[in-house]
Amino acid sequence: MTDPTITDADAPRPLPSEGKPAGGPGRLLAAVLGDLRAVDGALYAAVAATPTPTLDRTLRHLSHAADHSKISFGIATALALAGKRPRRAAVVGVGAIAVASASANLLGKRLVRRARPDREAARVTVDRHVPMPTSASFPSGHTASAVAFATAVGVVLPPAAVPLGALASAVGYSRIHTGVHYPGDVAAGAVLGIASAAAALAAAAATPSARTQALLTAARSWPRISIGSAGR
Repeated sequence: MTDPTITDADAPRPLPSEGKPAGGPGRLLAAVLGDLRAVDGALYAAVAATPTPTLDRTLRHLSHAADHSKISFGIATALALAGKRPRRAAVVGVGAIAVASASANLLGKRLVRRARPDREAARVTVDRHVPMPTSASFPSGHTASAVAFATAVGVVLPPAAVPLGALASAVGYSRIHTGVHYPGDVAAGAVLGIASAAAALAAAAATPSARTQALLTAARSWPRISIGSAGR
């Protein structure tokens, strides 16, 4: 009696290695980013498909008013006339806007280059429309600047934190509602705004006030004044 012949199909094969996804970490990252883009697009489509006739005109006007941070600069002007502490809050807030705007427009948009949403394909109602910007979509510059201003001013002037935070949130949402940004663009803009405010606050803390500078100048000149007076 002869032993059965082992064919190639019956030959044992090594078990696949576990713990490493097929394609490696690069493929896994691409898959995760793809899923996040899908969620982002679904949220955008949900907002576009939800009828909100009462909000449409208000949010359209708010989004337009936030162009070039006009709302924040107006608030900063009012704060600058309201006393020393509000004036300091205004200065730090404007500095935060400058950092956020430069970071969003000169770095973020040029590095990511995400295309703007297809507002017509999503059937965003015309009542919501504001001019579609020609710049890249990621991150939202309006949101970054509004959140940066609200965060910086709120730290220096705590009573203003809640109303300015609510205003910044409304500005961010208005960019989704009007169809010019995906929710992910706005979320990234908010994170960038907080980071910009932190940078502006740190710079302000590292800069001595006018009174401190005057005291330091007087302290440096005091030994020379004393020596000169003793020789007379």
